[in-house]
Amino acid sequence: MKSVTYAHAHTILYVDDDRDDLLLLREAIDHIDGQFTLLEASDGIDGLERLQALKAAGALPCLIVLDINMPRMDGRKTFQLIRQDPELADVPVVIFSTSSSELDKLFFRGKNVEYITKPIRFDQLVSVAGRLLEVCAAHVAAR
Repeated sequence: MKSVTYAHAHTILYVDDDRDDLLLLREAIDHIDGQFTLLEASDGIDGLERLQALKAAGALPCLIVLDINMPRMDGRKTFQLIRQDPELADVPVVIFSTSSSELDKLFFRGKNVEYITKPIRFDQLVSVAGRLLEVCAAHVAAR
């Protein structure tokens, strides 16, 4: 079995069907640290395919940012499949959604995942991006 490393300590996979949200988060992350690469996936199926390719290359991202409401495969199912894969199960996941539904939050409660509601203002998004980079750094440091 190929050894999986976190050589891509500055790589984040963002799974979201909203192109504007992808671009805004990329801009917010670049505002803080231009060394990070934000890989994009348009839905859960695309995200899982990207993760499998990264796994096959032996280099996983330091963080997966996951929207809930997406076509083809939603964030709940995507999250479950990520956690079922022993090589992906330790990669931190942050749920980043417009949903502030208590049912959505309840689904992820107790599953070692952070749930962040997408902010409206860019300065708030920069703050969230800083938090995402902290999660990434903590994961890499723990490896």
